[in-house]
Amino acid sequence: MNFDEIERILELMRTHDLIEFELEGDGLKVRVRKGSGGAPQVTHQLPAWPPMPLADAAAGPRQALVLPPAAISAGPLTADDTELELAVVKSPIVGTFYRSSEPGAASFVDVGDHVKKDQVLCIIEAMKLMNEITSEYEGEIVSVYVENGKPVQYGERLFAIKTA
Repeated sequence: MNFDEIERILELMRTHDLIEFELEGDGLKVRVRKGSGGAPQVTHQLPAWPPMPLADAAAGPRQALVLPPAAISAGPLTADDTELELAVVKSPIVGTFYRSSEPGAASFVDVGDHVKKDQVLCIIEAMKLMNEITSEYEGEIVSVYVENGKPVQYGERLFAIKTA
């Protein structure tokens, strides 16, 4: 990632009045958060990542950033990886994210688990109501984006499911 790309990210944050921006991938993790003075600050960056076009991100803060299969693949790219399709489950409400039905209980799902359509993935507590979030997809959980007990916003990504 070069200086121009960082400048573009900072400009997008200013334009869309974003408080935080995070980009994570193989070999790179960048997190930019506005400090108490209102100025964005890069809080963490790892080794360089090939330049990524940010044109799609300019459309708005809710638009998804789609990574090529090579960026999310753990090993060498094979013919099957080119057909990789990830479905992202997003929060339908604002609340507190819980991975299990009660403290100490097993999580509804973990990375590597196969889920079916309408299977409960998590609970989001909103105004003392426990809302079960179910899967709209069938496939394998490849990522859990939120820590147990943390607050989530509307549209925030919760899980990635490999559907292909």
